[in-house]
Amino acid sequence: MAISGFLFLSWRIFEIIITTPIVGMLGWFVHQYVRVNQLTPDWILVLFIVSTLALPWTFFTVISYLRARHDALFVAFVDLLFFGAFIAGVVLMRNIAKIDCSNLNAGVTTSGSYFDLNVNKTCAMLKACFALGIICVIAFFVTFILALLVHHHHKNDDKVVVKREYHNSRHSNRRSGSRDYRGSRDYDRPRSSGRSHHSTSRRNYYV
Repeated sequence: MAISGFLFLSWRIFEIIITTPIVGMLGWFVHQYVRVNQLTPDWILVLFIVSTLALPWTFFTVISYLRARHDALFVAFVDLLFFGAFIAGVVLMRNIAKIDCSNLNAGVTTSGSYFDLNVNKTCAMLKACFALGIICVIAFFVTFILALLVHHHHKNDDKVVVKREYHNSRHSNRRSGSRDYRGSRDYDRPRSSGRSHHSTSRRNYYV
């Protein structure tokens, strides 16, 4: 396996790891909106749909890598589409980055000082999805480049195979041609010897 193929598989596994929690957390939000019979906001729905489609795609290309590497140009094209789709999902969620999801309360009592940290879990989940979405943007751009390198590597291998097959076919044609030529010579020899014998016998008869 070439170094480009090894890196491609490594980044693919990394993409599976980071897209799985996005699908899980945003799926929980979608379920909450569906349960109360409300429409899911676009800034949640877009990233959820993109991640849901990207997860089986990354899993499929890892499982069938031996076949997908010969279609690496198509794989690179699909990864480029996911790269743009993740950018759109992250842009729609950009406002969540400005929200503070934690609240720290500190004070002093007669028994000493205290710290109380309150974290909004819903806000923290959305922020985590936003951060993972940014990582997906980078990861799918990297696999897009690596897929192009895999395509370039195996394209050269295909050319070598075709060249060898062409050379072997020409070599076999030469052998068959030489055999036909020898066969024709062997076929003509008895006929020529028979004719010479017949002519000699005729000469002896007239003398």
